[in-house]
Amino acid sequence: MTAPQTYAEWSALLERFQRREKDEETLDAMRRGTVAWQSGVAERFSKKLIDAVNARMNAASDRFQRDLSHARGSDGEVVRALLALRREMSFLYSAVSLPALPERERTQYAALVREQADNMQKSLEDSARTDRSGKMASLVRNNKVNAF
Repeated sequence: MTAPQTYAEWSALLERFQRREKDEETLDAMRRGTVAWQSGVAERFSKKLIDAVNARMNAASDRFQRDLSHARGSDGEVVRALLALRREMSFLYSAVSLPALPERERTQYAALVREQADNMQKSLEDSARTDRSGKMASLVRNNKVNAF
C-alpha cells in the first residue's frame, strides 16, 4: 500500500481505516504518509481522522458490550473482551500518533484517545463494584483497557 500524500489519498485511506480494512497495512501506510498542513486541508484532514477514530471507538465499545453479554460469567470470555477492547484502544492511540501530524495535533488527538480509554476503565470499575463477589472488579483491575 502506498503512503498517502494528497488529501484525496488520505481520505481514501482513512475510509479504509474506519472500515477496519487490513489494519496493520493501513496503519503502516498512514505512518509513512505526509500531509501539507495548511488551512483548509488541515481542518478537513483532522475532521476525517477524528470521525474515523470516533466511529472505531463506538464500534469497539459496542463489540465489547456484545462480547460481555455473551460471556455468561466465564472469566476467560470477560478477559478476552477486555483485552480486545484494550488492543483496539491501543491501536487507535497509535493511529493518532502519526508523524505526518504537527506535534500539537498529535498530542491533542492522543490525549483524546487516552481520555476515552481512561473513562471506559473508570466506568468498568464503577460497574464492577456492584458484583459482591469481587471477581468482576478483580478482572477489570487486572486487565485494564487503558494500559497501553
